[in-house]
Amino acid sequence: MIKHLAELVEMAKKKSTQRLAVAAAADKAVLQAVKRASEDNIVIPVLVGNKSDIKEISAEIDFNLDNIKIYDEANPAEAAKKAVSLVRKGEADVLMKGLVSTGPLLKAVLDKENGLRQGGTLSHVAFIESPYYHKLLCVTDAAMNIAPELAEKADIIKNAVDGYHRLGIKQPKVAVVGAVEVVNPKMQATTDAAILSTMNRRGQIKDCLVDGPLAIDNAVSKKAAEHKGIHSDVAGDADIIVLPDINTGNVMYKSLNFIGGGLSAAVIMGASVPVVLTSRADSEESKMMSIAIAAAMD
Repeated sequence: MIKHLAELVEMAKKKSTQRLAVAAAADKAVLQAVKRASEDNIVIPVLVGNKSDIKEISAEIDFNLDNIKIYDEANPAEAAKKAVSLVRKGEADVLMKGLVSTGPLLKAVLDKENGLRQGGTLSHVAFIESPYYHKLLCVTDAAMNIAPELAEKADIIKNAVDGYHRLGIKQPKVAVVGAVEVVNPKMQATTDAAILSTMNRRGQIKDCLVDGPLAIDNAVSKKAAEHKGIHSDVAGDADIIVLPDINTGNVMYKSLNFIGGGLSAAVIMGASVPVVLTSRADSEESKMMSIAIAAAMD
C-alpha cells in the first residue's frame, strides 16, 4: 500500500534515470519541476522549444543547462511533434507537456504513422494524496474522455490498473462509481458499472478487483458501505475510482485538490510511454510529482 506521493519519488530515485522529452519547454513552472527531478537524478531532461526563451528562464531559476540537449523549435505544435519523435526513436523514455495546448500534443501522440499510440484508449490517471484517506487514491478519467462508452471504460480501467502494476501494486481495487449503488436501467453509469464488474469476474478485465455500481461514499468509507448493507472487498478500500464522464471526473479531481487539501500527480496512460500532462493551474510540486510517477513506472 502506498500512502504518500513522496514514496513514489523515492521509488523513482531507485530506478534507472529516465530521459524526459519536454515539448515546448519554455515554461517557468515546468522547468522548475524538471530542474528538481533532474537534481534528484530522476530524469535527464531533453528540452524542445524556443531555445533563447528556455535559456532565459533557466538562468532566472538557476537551472544549469550544461550537458542538457536543447532542440530549438519555436512553434509549439512542431515542438510537440519533435518531442514525440524523440520518444518514438528511443532517444527519450517519457514525454511531458510544456507550453503547448493539449490538443496539438495529443495529436502528435495519436498520429497513426509517427505517434505513440498502441491501439487502445488514452486516459488521464490522477494519483491523489488526501489527508482524509488512508492511501493514495486514483481518479480517472478527469481530462480526456468526455462521455466514455462501455468499451472505453474498460480501457480506462486497464490503463489505471497498468499504472498500479508498474508501481508494484499487483491487485488494485477498482470502484466504478455513480450517483447510487444499485443498478437503475435509466442510469447508464450504473448498468455500465455492473457489466464492468461482471467482465472482471469472468477474466475480461484482469489482475484487479472491480466492483460497481458504488456511490462515492461506499467506495471510500467502510462505515458508509456497512450502513447500506454493502459487502465488498472494494467498498471503503478502493485504490481506483472510475467516474462516469469527464464532468464528474474533473469536478472530483479539482475538488480533492483545491478544497479537499489533496496533493495530486497525473499521467496519461495508454500510449507506448507515460505522458506527463499537467495543467497550468497545477503547482510546481504537482508537476514534480507527476514527473516522478512517470519515471517510477519504468
